[in-house]
Amino acid sequence: MMMIRLFALVLLASVFGPVFADIDAYPFDSLAQEQRFRTLVEEFRCPKCQNQNLADSNAPLAKDLRQIIYSKVKANESDQAIASFLQDRYGDFVLYRPPVKSSTLLLWFGPELALLTAITVLIWRWRRRAVVLPTALSDAEQARLQALLQEGADVRKGKSE
Repeated sequence: MMMIRLFALVLLASVFGPVFADIDAYPFDSLAQEQRFRTLVEEFRCPKCQNQNLADSNAPLAKDLRQIIYSKVKANESDQAIASFLQDRYGDFVLYRPPVKSSTLLLWFGPELALLTAITVLIWRWRRRAVVLPTALSDAEQARLQALLQEGADVRKGKSE
């Protein structure tokens, strides 16, 4: 009976051990430091994972960057100094909100420009659309129309009788 319990314990440890082994634990001096760290790691993008922040990424590079941010927060470096360090090392890509400059203008104003272009094209096409105005019938067309109407009336009259 003891062997079965020991086997079950070893099995549980082997299955759930790796789940708990990968958690980063950072001791902070204050709750404010911890909150600042959490805000910073959520603010920066993982350079390897493309669209995950450093807090969500499990990439080795993200773990290294979390450790660097942790050490800089513990050293009481400013948020701007930490951001500058990461931006100098990894470029504007590491920022979820890159600065507005010539290389990022399309990123900042591209969606608005595309929407404005689409609206302009739609209005231009709507205005250029050919409008067919009814023209007056010639005397021959008018006589033919009257004949067709009379013929239709006669057919209806014949069916009703």
